[in-house]
Amino acid sequence: MVDPLAEVVALLRPEAPFSKLVVASAPWAVRRTETGRPFYFVVLEGQCHLTIDGPTQSDTLTLHAGDFALIPGARSFATSSLDRQPPREGEIVTTPIVPMPGGARVGDPDGAIDVRMLVGNCVFGSADASLLVSLLPQWLHVRGEQRLSTLVQLVGDESRADRPVREIVMARLLEVLLIEAFRSSASTAASPGLVRALADARLALALRCMHGRPADSWTVVQLAREAGMSRSAFFARFSAAVGVSPMEYLLAWRMALARQMLRQRELAIAEIAERVGYSSVSTFGVAFTRHVGMPPGRYARSALDGVPT
Repeated sequence: MVDPLAEVVALLRPEAPFSKLVVASAPWAVRRTETGRPFYFVVLEGQCHLTIDGPTQSDTLTLHAGDFALIPGARSFATSSLDRQPPREGEIVTTPIVPMPGGARVGDPDGAIDVRMLVGNCVFGSADASLLVSLLPQWLHVRGEQRLSTLVQLVGDESRADRPVREIVMARLLEVLLIEAFRSSASTAASPGLVRALADARLALALRCMHGRPADSWTVVQLAREAGMSRSAFFARFSAAVGVSPMEYLLAWRMALARQMLRQRELAIAEIAERVGYSSVSTFGVAFTRHVGMPPGRYARSALDGVPT
């Protein structure tokens, strides 16, 4: 059976090359502006607030020991101790931050530590990262998953130990942690995106159809039938869960597949067009250019020459 999330994660190629230990003493607050890279949090001890800025509204989460939070897209965010709300955009933050080996000390350097967490940037190795991230939630928050909690414990133990090849082990553990967080969809709190939709058994049926047979001439009516729903109910439920309409999602997935095949340069453009559901090269070219910003042939040449795409 086709696994849509596995396909997206495999194309994304997530890595976690950088992390630092943050220890904090209440009261404290930190705001980070958008850095252009995804960001994650592994809470080892204590609790804190996390606010993720969105295009129309902000979401505030409370993180506990053993929790994992991921912001796949490049968004600004703020964290704080539980005794205050995270600072809003533009608000001046005066909490002292002192560098320390492997991380930072936040708040009163002589105060009792109320939270300890690993934070860092993750990297998506795919050239299509921005396109694929648009299929993911704006944020993920995983709690109560035993496997993930075990990984958090291993990460915490490794971060406190002074063992050989510590950095390599940490990087690998964090990569597994990222993938485990993505696949913990049934118990994951998330903003609209693929993860939330896969936790819905009916929507998951339609998503598997789109991923398993992208060349089919899917319509909303056909996808609704696969999900065992009426057209209007399916459209509303899918759009609310994923954040885009069924046809918008299908287009994004087809374009991600097309870009991958064009970079591999193993197939003619006509065959690629057919494999992603287009009856002619011209209609595929128009859709690809509108979605990606350049014609398929030019995209393939740019990828061959190593030009960023």
